[in-house]
Amino acid sequence: MFFPGFCSVFLTQRVAPKQALTLLYAMTNREIAKNFQFLGSIMELHGENPFKIRSYQNAYRTLRALDMPLAGMSDEEISAIKGVGSAISGKIRELLETGQMQTLEKYKAKTPEGIQEMLNIKGFGPKKIMAVWQGLGVESVGELLYAVNENRLVELKGFGKKTQDELRKQLEYYQRSKHKSHYAAVEAEADALLDAVQKKLPGVKAGLCGAIRRRENVVERIELLIGQSGPLDALFKGGLLEKEGEQGGALLAHTAEARPVAVYQCSPETYGSELFRLSGQPAFLDAFAREFPALGIDGLPEEQAVFDKAGLPFIAPELREQPWGLQLALDGELPVLIETEDIKGVVHAHSTYSDGGHSLRDMALYTRELGYEYLAITDHSKSAFYANGLQPERLYQQWEEIDALNLELAPFRIFKGIESDILNDGTLDYDEDILKGFDLIIASIHSNLRMDEAKATQRLITAIENPYTRILGHPTGRLLLSRQGYPIDHKAVIDACAANGVAIELNANPYRLDLDWSWIPYALEKGVRISINPDAHSKEGIHDIRFGVMSARKGGLSAGNCLNALGVEAFGKWVLG
Repeated sequence: MFFPGFCSVFLTQRVAPKQALTLLYAMTNREIAKNFQFLGSIMELHGENPFKIRSYQNAYRTLRALDMPLAGMSDEEISAIKGVGSAISGKIRELLETGQMQTLEKYKAKTPEGIQEMLNIKGFGPKKIMAVWQGLGVESVGELLYAVNENRLVELKGFGKKTQDELRKQLEYYQRSKHKSHYAAVEAEADALLDAVQKKLPGVKAGLCGAIRRRENVVERIELLIGQSGPLDALFKGGLLEKEGEQGGALLAHTAEARPVAVYQCSPETYGSELFRLSGQPAFLDAFAREFPALGIDGLPEEQAVFDKAGLPFIAPELREQPWGLQLALDGELPVLIETEDIKGVVHAHSTYSDGGHSLRDMALYTRELGYEYLAITDHSKSAFYANGLQPERLYQQWEEIDALNLELAPFRIFKGIESDILNDGTLDYDEDILKGFDLIIASIHSNLRMDEAKATQRLITAIENPYTRILGHPTGRLLLSRQGYPIDHKAVIDACAANGVAIELNANPYRLDLDWSWIPYALEKGVRISINPDAHSKEGIHDIRFGVMSARKGGLSAGNCLNALGVEAFGKWVLG
């Protein structure tokens, strides 16, 4: 049955003693929160009590931002969480002990699986789902797309041609994306699988390959190469992998958590050659073959030998997407790719002043504890009513707290920032007398996202040309595997940033990773700095910086071209213009 997934495994972390015998499922706070989000949505689908629905939706927001794992808390501690109470606490305990919530199971039982799946389609809420379910008898995503293509939704109340056309785009995108996963959701599982394979096949060469080795933003499966001539039966014993068949020279399988896996096999003597072939995109490999038509790269045990034979430095897997990665090596211009350790400051973070899960003080202390030199706090601006955006009086209150914290925490520094909404006409969200009081402004679009390319591009350029804008935030507004983002003329936007001394954010949240890495080379060509920003809405969100770094490496970014690889003094000079 379809359901926003969670991984149930035996608990390994510390739990309260009285729960040690009953707690079987190690669900993360985010996974538990997702259950409450889904419960609220499915109850709304059935027209249930709005108060209860709101309480579950609030629980989702509260639980996903918690510091301490719920699995390690007592019932009393869980009930004491603001907005939780005994009823929701009981449902949390249910999830931890059984992996299920009976209230949710009741609603799932009377809701077709296809209708449940529709709840994952961005911008298609419960009321509209109920309208097509009751009005047209549609019960699956495929049927819904067919109805859209037959122009049948315009007959329903609340729908029109524009709404139907927009839904068609969302459905087509959803269908293309639904068998893929964010890299961040697969990374730990892939590493654990590789570790388990190496234990089952001691002394055997084994490694990740394909999209996951290139650290693509989204991946379809885990791909492994094993350098052993003999049978691989050991991998399919003990529940590690379950075999499905063979295709394209690979054994297809899945993990206990149903993650698709492709296992390639070769002899130890050819492991390096095969790892090279299986790690590059066709465009990169074709360019390599054209450049070195007579170079024999078969029968090499180590991948480095391929590059040695070609007279090239080692090209990181992240750069093996397009021919330009090879061209950089040929021209002797292969960059020293940025590392997570190069990032000196956290830029773009939210606190409880707007929609963050932790106080400004907590965010600052945690940032300093992680070894960063500065924090640019950028809560939402006043028009972001959906995110408790800062009205002027609360903004001034925050500035006073920042001044006090800077005296206390020096030499660590907090910069006074804001994530200003770019309004529909491209203007920023405060009057000039307030805008000039910020150390830096990240300008982002959050509303009226249904724009054509001309409108979206002009809206961004108008904001970029505002003298107070220092960083352009998540330029396309995309949510990977969920929302495509509005179309923009990337070159025109990057050119405008170059002309106005504005940096571009690579939003490191693994659901965004926007600016897309493929536009980094053009930004570097134009002299535009990239800022790898976590868009952290909690302390834990700061760690997303590493996913932004991974994506930035794919675009050839080095520390010298990354804004927040600057130390606190250099960054302070930059924000002053």
